[in-house]
Amino acid sequence: MLAPHGNIRLIAIGAHPDDCEYYAGGTAALFAGLGHAVKFVSLTNGDAGHHAEGGGALARRRRAESVEAGRRLGITEYETLDHHDGELLPTLEARHQVIRLIRQWQPDIVLTHRPNDYHPDHRYTGVLVEDAAFLVTVPNACPDTPPLPSSPVFLYFQDQFLKPAPFRPDIAVAIDGVWEKKLDALDAHVSQFYEWLPWLDGRLSEVPKDPAERRKWLARTRTPELTPAVRAALEKCYGPQTAAQFQHAEAFEVCEYGRQPNQADLHQLFPMVK
Repeated sequence: MLAPHGNIRLIAIGAHPDDCEYYAGGTAALFAGLGHAVKFVSLTNGDAGHHAEGGGALARRRRAESVEAGRRLGITEYETLDHHDGELLPTLEARHQVIRLIRQWQPDIVLTHRPNDYHPDHRYTGVLVEDAAFLVTVPNACPDTPPLPSSPVFLYFQDQFLKPAPFRPDIAVAIDGVWEKKLDALDAHVSQFYEWLPWLDGRLSEVPKDPAERRKWLARTRTPELTPAVRAALEKCYGPQTAAQFQHAEAFEVCEYGRQPNQADLHQLFPMVK
């Protein structure tokens, strides 16, 4: 059930600093703008995500970038754990961390990665959240933290991977109204969107030096196309005429674990979808 008086609580659990912003930053900004409580979590500290920096200095830099991104989105809280980037494993200790994080936030909605992804940290983040999905309501699991009285709804971030099954959007959130705010959040991650990712793509020399110009470059290079599946989900959620006007959206797939919402439940949980 939703929290009293329609106060929705959302937690997004990503593998790295910047994952939550990239996959759900617009949705988070919409929730925050409506007065709901939003928490972002990065399970790793991001200390391997750069071609020229690393270790503790990079982890501190990325934590600071995340705090600034959260501020720009207007979310309630951003927490970064200290698992090493590229070394996250679905251990019992990590599972207990995730169980406690979810219980402490008492969310209605939990967002995370699907457990089929190119990056092992993404995969194992998904596994850890899936493993916690039932146990968050079990009193004798992590008895030092009170269990949730009922299960939240768990949903996956959108991805492009096809095996063993493609992403299936159960709800799509139009984010045109907060697109600039999402770009502001991504822009805060200088180490990633202007250094590391362009270096990986062989495009580092293309990044403008001027901050205003590089933000425009970010918008050109990091604006995902709406897939036919997401466009169909937008039409289902908003109606064909309204959906045709949208250029930006974030989509989510309901996990088979946790509370199983129907379409009416999803619209109650995502009040901006109307």
